[in-house]
Amino acid sequence: MTTTLPSDPTLDEIRVALAPMIAVHAGFDGWSAAALARAAEEAGVDPDIAALAFPGGAVDMIDGWFGAVDVAMASSLPAPALAAMKIRDRIAALVMARIAAVAPHRDALRRALAILAMPANLARGMQLGWRAADAMWRLAGDTATDYNHYSKRAILSGVYGGTMLVMLDDDSEDLAETRTFLDRRIDGIMRFERAKGRLLARRDHLPSLSRFIGRLRYPAV
Repeated sequence: MTTTLPSDPTLDEIRVALAPMIAVHAGFDGWSAAALARAAEEAGVDPDIAALAFPGGAVDMIDGWFGAVDVAMASSLPAPALAAMKIRDRIAALVMARIAAVAPHRDALRRALAILAMPANLARGMQLGWRAADAMWRLAGDTATDYNHYSKRAILSGVYGGTMLVMLDDDSEDLAETRTFLDRRIDGIMRFERAKGRLLARRDHLPSLSRFIGRLRYPAV
């Protein structure tokens, strides 16, 4: 999840390169200036310049790390591999790819979630959760633009967040407990989607009240 810096990097390039390196140190040092300084030293970046890449401090560092997770997830599941899967399996694979990217840094993740749970950071935390869900749905091939676009992302954001919390305390081999939890949640979503589809289908066949009233006012000649 690290990125090699060019000889004359921009602040954006420094941010992309350092964010996952900061996560390595954040488990011990927290999402702090100390963790940033350690990462900058390893990357050969002046600490003062590195600080400019994260003007928002800890929250910007966490944001950068989660962005690196987006990249790692997409790299581990190229489009041809996803296209061969059913939609349910695509979502499960994408969630587990994100879990695999953060699992080696559980302490850093715990600290990150604690920071995002602070009242001043709640909106930013929700934004990051939404961004993760949007990235997963887009990789899964979702092209919805109606209310389904928003409902799918809201539901997946909750599923992903819950799965991360399970992973934090999962000592089972190959994260078996986390996978089981995720499978149950996705099964629940699929049942909901099927029920919603049946409900919408029935609604489409119901008589239209507006057409009925129109006929009362303007009877056919």
